[in-house]
Amino acid sequence: MSKPIIGFIGLGLMGRNMVENLQNKGFEPIVMDLNKEAVAAVVQRGAIEATSAAELAAACDIIMLCLTTSAVVEKVVYADDGILAGIKEGAVLIDFGTSIPASTRKIGADLAKKGAGMVDAPLGRTPAHAKDGLLNIMAAGDQATFDKVKPILDMQGENIFYLGALGAGHTTKLINNFMGMTTVTAMSQAFAVADQAGVDRQQLFDIMSTGPSNSPFMGFCKKYAVDGVSDLGFSIANANKDLGYFLEMVKDLGTRAQIAEGTSANLHAAVDAGMGNGNVPEIFDYFLTLEK
Repeated sequence: MSKPIIGFIGLGLMGRNMVENLQNKGFEPIVMDLNKEAVAAVVQRGAIEATSAAELAAACDIIMLCLTTSAVVEKVVYADDGILAGIKEGAVLIDFGTSIPASTRKIGADLAKKGAGMVDAPLGRTPAHAKDGLLNIMAAGDQATFDKVKPILDMQGENIFYLGALGAGHTTKLINNFMGMTTVTAMSQAFAVADQAGVDRQQLFDIMSTGPSNSPFMGFCKKYAVDGVSDLGFSIANANKDLGYFLEMVKDLGTRAQIAEGTSANLHAAVDAGMGNGNVPEIFDYFLTLEK
């Protein structure tokens, strides 16, 4: 499509930086968010605020979502004044968040009835990458719909991975986050057990980092458990949500993931202990509190 009109719903740290990147590339997106300060900041740079998701959808060729949960996505889509009520034939909805694949496929089927398309395109990397258009994007949907929006995805991401049928992007993101958050949780507990056993945490890192366990995740865990610095910008609450989605997806597949169940139980316990806003390596503090 020639320069499309873009709508963007969800101006959290990642979303507002993605909008800024689009603005830097000449777009004047139509936006919505409950955070009026975030809306005001992008409006000041030339964005237009919509009063409802239906109004936004009716005006746009591409509607982008960067929202927190599947429940929020469904509310924005299915509300009386939601996206489904306003979306026009030929438009495309792109969900950049981390959602439940079954929910994504349901939304896609309902959009198709109105002649609209959908791409699930969860993100990798950080808000800083978003501002510079350097995200990793795991995109899925029918080939024609993906091809239609790929030039815009190329403006948002350095690496665009096409994964096939709708829902495959969210599936891949949940698997990726299961692996990553399980690794961080396990390594954080390793440092906590070392502390409780009287083993020097720095020495433990020196030993583990010379072998195959060495990884960026180990570096994040070491920075918190040894150096007291928390710089993995992903909260325990978000990790807990994503592991819950992963387990729901696994259940839908008719199987079971016991390792994920263990990770999820620890993340959930840390949230219940009031640590949800901390970054994932801070679960080290929760493990230090455990007793027999």
